Amino acid sequence: MTIPTHDPRDGSSQDTDITPTPQADVRAAAARADAVFRQLRDVSRADRATALRTIADALEADRADLVICAMAETGLSEQRLTGEVNRSAFQFRMFADAIEEGSYLEVMIDHAGDTPLGPAPDVRRMLVPLGPVAVFGSSNFPFAFSVAGGDTASALAAGNPVIVKAHSSHILTSRATFDVIHRAIVDSGLPADTFQIVYGQQAGVDLVQDPAITAVGYTGSLGAAQILISAIGERETPIPFYGELSSVNPLIVTEAAARARGAQIAQGLYASVTGSAGQLCTKPGVAFVPRTDDVIVPELVRLAAAAEPQPLLNAKIHESLFRIQGDLIASGGASALRASEPVGPGLGATPGILEIDASTFTAAAAEEAFGPVVVVVRYDTLDQLPAALDAVPDSLTATVHCEVDEAAGLADLVTDLQRRSGRVVFNGYPTGVRVCWAQHHGGPWPATNSQHTSVGVTAMRRFLRPIAWQSAPAVLLPAELRDDDASVPRRVDGVYQPAKN
Repeated sequence: MTIPTHDPRDGSSQDTDITPTPQADVRAAAARADAVFRQLRDVSRADRATALRTIADALEADRADLVICAMAETGLSEQRLTGEVNRSAFQFRMFADAIEEGSYLEVMIDHAGDTPLGPAPDVRRMLVPLGPVAVFGSSNFPFAFSVAGGDTASALAAGNPVIVKAHSSHILTSRATFDVIHRAIVDSGLPADTFQIVYGQQAGVDLVQDPAITAVGYTGSLGAAQILISAIGERETPIPFYGELSSVNPLIVTEAAARARGAQIAQGLYASVTGSAGQLCTKPGVAFVPRTDDVIVPELVRLAAAAEPQPLLNAKIHESLFRIQGDLIASGGASALRASEPVGPGLGATPGILEIDASTFTAAAAEEAFGPVVVVVRYDTLDQLPAALDAVPDSLTATVHCEVDEAAGLADLVTDLQRRSGRVVFNGYPTGVRVCWAQHHGGPWPATNSQHTSVGVTAMRRFLRPIAWQSAPAVLLPAELRDDDASVPRRVDGVYQPAKN
């Protein structure tokens, strides 16, 4: 049995030569990863950084072929996919810079000596890699959150071998990307088994249950995550599961902002809702708009009516979108100002604009509709928002459009949004997550199941653990913990010391 590939643009399917990975082969891959982990401990930070930059160069060199392959499996545009390969390359280079800079290690040294509590031993602490990491990519980002994604980049940067489970929605793209990265790893001098791949749903379950795997990075549906979490629960030794799962991402427009720039907000909101056919984890799925507005909502409807359909990623997403839209109307009480409609011959969908009153808004109208659909919630006063927001699941992001002179009066609302999300956006849109040192891409459950980020330098923290050495001979310490090393920032006897390299 082979795994087929599907083109969502016309609904066609064709066989591939890729077969599901048998359990025995999954176990063998995990054993190889465990063995290579011991070798990676001796790889310097400089050599690891070189490997990541070699991967970035290789992705850019093969960008055109990778994009063509992904277009046929996702229906996403050439421009979007080209930008995504660029983002993946940028991520690898950013992590290379972070490895060389070294603060991610959190090096701390407390020398032996007298203290207010009496004589104390020498204690030194830093972060070290966990071990083999399993990575599950998402359907909606065939590069930046898949085989070449941030989970892969951050786990490799932290010094761990990676086994990636290919996504069935872009199976050929997964293999092609793996081949590019694997060649780059070998060319850079790292062991070949530093990076491996498996195929098939059962292989994913087998992978997370293998005792050699020490952590899982996952981006995808809540349902699939729960299957993997359940499988992990059957292990003798538990491991962390870092999942990005489901997010509605509420967006709030104040009355002053609607009056001042309603048309501009409508156009930006529409672009954020419909970009990549609305299949972005940070898409605003619920927009709170004042009842007095007579610009934003009509403009959203006008734009939706004029739009061409866009293909969705796969049949499951296509079916789910229209089922959920139906539930939002039938059970949630929303009305369709312009319903999303399926368009053949492929998996096309038009944008949908739904509307509901804040006084009748419940959790039944706040389910994530993964696709180009937004629920507009009409409110009378800001005092209505806390109760209405209680119906919205905690999210990756929350957005506020307001005017400068009213910002101070929104402190309580913003404090509330901070409790409900991992990133608060002002006068912008949550889609287009910047890859940078300060970024946090995560949030309270069900957005994620941890307090870590999957984007930005601190994504490495998921795949590291602290170790303290007490009264250790210098020859047995990692180089960064020795007194004569100044290659990384450190805190020595409580005093911060910058690197001197």
